[in-house]
Amino acid sequence: MANQQPTNSSSSSSDEVDLGQLFQLIGNGFKKFFRFIGNIFKSIFHTVILFLLFLQKHFIKFVITAVVGLALGIYLDMIKKPKFISTMVVEPNFNSVQQLYNNVNFYNELAAAEDSTALAEALDVSVSEAFKLKKFVVESYSDENQKVQLFDKFVRSLDSTTKKAIDMENYLKNFNSMDARFHTISVTATNSTVAKKIQPSIIKSISRNEYFQLQQSISDQNISLQDSLYKKQLMEVDSLQRLYKRVMEKEAEKPQQGTNISLGENGGQENKELALINQVDKLKENLVLLNEERANKSSILNVISAFPRRGVEVKGILNSYKFWIPLGFIGITLLILSLLDLNTYLKNYKKE
Repeated sequence: MANQQPTNSSSSSSDEVDLGQLFQLIGNGFKKFFRFIGNIFKSIFHTVILFLLFLQKHFIKFVITAVVGLALGIYLDMIKKPKFISTMVVEPNFNSVQQLYNNVNFYNELAAAEDSTALAEALDVSVSEAFKLKKFVVESYSDENQKVQLFDKFVRSLDSTTKKAIDMENYLKNFNSMDARFHTISVTATNSTVAKKIQPSIIKSISRNEYFQLQQSISDQNISLQDSLYKKQLMEVDSLQRLYKRVMEKEAEKPQQGTNISLGENGGQENKELALINQVDKLKENLVLLNEERANKSSILNVISAFPRRGVEVKGILNSYKFWIPLGFIGITLLILSLLDLNTYLKNYKKE
């Protein structure tokens, strides 16, 4: 028993030493971490101070450069031709949206290359008018409500098993702009009325496609066939209603002998009449939807909002030379002065 006491005291002292070393290591680790963070902030602060000293040293040069750039920008803004933007909203049918994007991007490439001859031929305008066309942009036009409606239409076309695997959030996240119902075409030109002149050519470039014409023809035939079927079904239901009415009138004319209550038969007859009325309402609703589809698909490319007679002038500080030229001059000056100071620093570093 006496021999065990020194053993216990020695083991407890070794545990205290181990814990002390552990806490010391943890403390040193925190010190190094905070020292590292502090050095990062010091470096950032030092860099900012050096940049401010650099600006202070060359402040007059930057001011002169900015004033010269501003004066040049104002002069260029005064002599430049104004630009006008016109926007049209369309609804492509029969999967013609990809062709629309291809055509508009083709026009934009011709305008960027200043190939006025080819652009004039493509849009059926004079070469001088084509030269005034500067930019073409096409993009989808859809909000969250329209996306939800498209999702609902998409889900309705699927079977019940596939519907369970479709997630609305993933559908909206991976929404393809080509699937949007409406699309906007924007034309920027130095003439305010030229966009209105090229509108028929943009529409014809889609409408004269033989594939889309075939799709439209088949769609018209299907709609006409469906319309005739609905009307025929309405006539048949109407005939059944008249038949039931005559049967009920004859039943009412029969002399009644005693008291005969037949709730089952009358209830069944009323149910049949109600079913016929519901069928008529459903057929009429289908006819209304069919007429809406006929109106929507009467053209390969529906024009929801045409180009205005005159475009809107493009304005704003971001579209002016007096913003971009001073900014560019200051950037170039900053680069040149930085290179000169770097060269001086390297020469002094060599001497040291």
